[in-house]
Amino acid sequence: MDLHEQISGLENDLKEVTRLLGLCESKRVQDVLSQEQKKIEKELSQKRLQTEQQAKRDSGDKGDTTVKGYTVKINNYGWDQSDKFVKIYITLKGVHKITAENIEAIFTERSVNVLVKNLDGKNHQMMINNLLCPIVVEESSRKVKTDMVLVMCKKNMAKKWECLTQVDKQTKEKDKPSYDENADPGEGLMSMLKKIYSEGDDEMKRTINKAWAESQEKKARDDFDF
Repeated sequence: MDLHEQISGLENDLKEVTRLLGLCESKRVQDVLSQEQKKIEKELSQKRLQTEQQAKRDSGDKGDTTVKGYTVKINNYGWDQSDKFVKIYITLKGVHKITAENIEAIFTERSVNVLVKNLDGKNHQMMINNLLCPIVVEESSRKVKTDMVLVMCKKNMAKKWECLTQVDKQTKEKDKPSYDENADPGEGLMSMLKKIYSEGDDEMKRTINKAWAESQEKKARDDFDF
């Protein structure tokens, strides 16, 4: 099976997993499908990159576009959004000075793979998988600015993203304090205070201790007056 057939098969698998993920209501099954989706997107990105590199080799266009040296993973980037696009900002000093062919961006419905080749003797790669929402591959692109690569991901639906990836969303939800509607409100407040206290610095702990002591003194005075 050649690369094009493999890519076609992976694209069909990705569509099917994405469809099932949208229909599924079980959190456990969603997690399993999300992991599988992530694996397929990663493999698809790699296959597409291989196809591009093979096409360049076959056309005899080698030059500076071949990947040389070692690759540095890009972990630091910023992101923003408009009604139509999610924008990812990658700061790389001198990136505007290299040829445009050395700056690649490969998109899938749920992933972005940026590869900057032969910049100061190194390659730089950013891979973001499991985007929060689907994007339109054909209308997504990258722009090169002074010391920066701007990645424009076209939103499939014009709605605000609360975070960039599904993993970020799960982490955000995990950190939210849980509330029980039938529980004593005082107990919920105590749980929140305990969480803030355990995660706070010394100044925060002193503030909470002081407020607690003052509240206990006030309660004692009120009970005495009664």
